[in-house]
Amino acid sequence: MDTATFLVQCLNAVQYGLLLFLVASGLTLIFGIMGVINLAHGSFYMLGAYLAFALAPWFGDWFVTRLVVGVALAALFGYVLEWLFFSFLYERDHLQQVLLTYALILVFEELRSLAFGNDVHGVTAPSWLAGGFRVGGLMEYPWYRVFASAACLVVALALYAVVNRTRLGMMIRAGASNRDMVRGLGVDIRRLYRIVFAGGVALAALAGMIAAPLSSVYPGMGSSVLIICFVVVVIGGIGSITGALIASLLVGFVDTFGKVFFAEWSGVGVYVLMAIVLVWRPEGLMKRGF
Repeated sequence: MDTATFLVQCLNAVQYGLLLFLVASGLTLIFGIMGVINLAHGSFYMLGAYLAFALAPWFGDWFVTRLVVGVALAALFGYVLEWLFFSFLYERDHLQQVLLTYALILVFEELRSLAFGNDVHGVTAPSWLAGGFRVGGLMEYPWYRVFASAACLVVALALYAVVNRTRLGMMIRAGASNRDMVRGLGVDIRRLYRIVFAGGVALAALAGMIAAPLSSVYPGMGSSVLIICFVVVVIGGIGSITGALIASLLVGFVDTFGKVFFAEWSGVGVYVLMAIVLVWRPEGLMKRGF
């Protein structure tokens, strides 16, 4: 492998890892704060991808505006969904959480089929991100992938700032540590849960919208990303945003370079990494927290 190819694969690994972080951070937020095992989280990623497809004719090259509108719609959807369904799960056992969220997967898939059919749809990247730049003379790296990495990095920094530098973040951290104390201090814990859930849905949907021009939009796309996100959460440490970021990048590099060097065994590499981490640190790379 020459230097140019190595650099391109590194860029691909970082881009994939950061995109994975957006989905996994929403999942670990919901589980870390609310204690709900949400199997339907991959459906929110699919929702974002189909939102990108549905909003494309309305916004054209106004891609950033499309992302903002899509994220706002996803957050509103998450707020209402928490009120209708998830608000009844906090005092239930994990089996009931799994059953309800799995039922939601089936409902979302059927609604997706009715609204968009079962065809594969393409989403075109905006014209101002067309083309790429040269890496090593012959290879060209797309500008859209650079934009995807930069956008994910900006969101990751914004998430860190919100969680660690704002009053809302203080309540989120406190709620994750001791929800009864937070409730006793007069914080509306139900409202806090709805905000956290809406934020988790918005993060997953944003990842789906950014990924749509890279991988197209197709039925069942949420299922595969859900599995790998649970792997990221387990590796990083349940409830840890920092751990999710580190684990996402690790998974990105293992998956990308595994496909390069061990194509036939590439699907095993990520799970071998998870097994090694769990043997070494059963609680994950980072302790519970932010």
